[in-house]
Amino acid sequence: MIYRLHTEQDDNGTLLVTCPAFPEVTTFADGPEDAVARGTAAIEEAIAARFADGQDIPAPDDAGSRRGKLFARLPIMTAMKVQLYNELRRSEVKTRAELARRMGKPRETVDRLFRLDHASKTDQIENAFRALGKEVEFRIT
Repeated sequence: MIYRLHTEQDDNGTLLVTCPAFPEVTTFADGPEDAVARGTAAIEEAIAARFADGQDIPAPDDAGSRRGKLFARLPIMTAMKVQLYNELRRSEVKTRAELARRMGKPRETVDRLFRLDHASKTDQIENAFRALGKEVEFRIT
């Protein structure tokens, strides 16, 4: 999952970093590499807040619009959690409590799958997708 970042020179020599997909994202950086790192962290914070508030997560930017621009590439675990969140919202299951019941796990275990600061195990994510009737595929492009 990749999101475009926008930078503009600030008056104190730093870059103002925003993300068009997440209007709430605003941070500062010392240069392009720092902008990507700080932009990615800010996007993850925005996603965590949207998880907590039950809000939609914007679709990532398509590959055709990436040339010559700065982008934040979400870590794989974050991307899996976003996809799980989106799939839960689209499914007939709807609630984390129902997902926990289908997985045969305590609610707290399922809640951690939606915490970006928790190092969930891949097999737990896969089991959650299976409980939603989905399979996980891995692809390198």
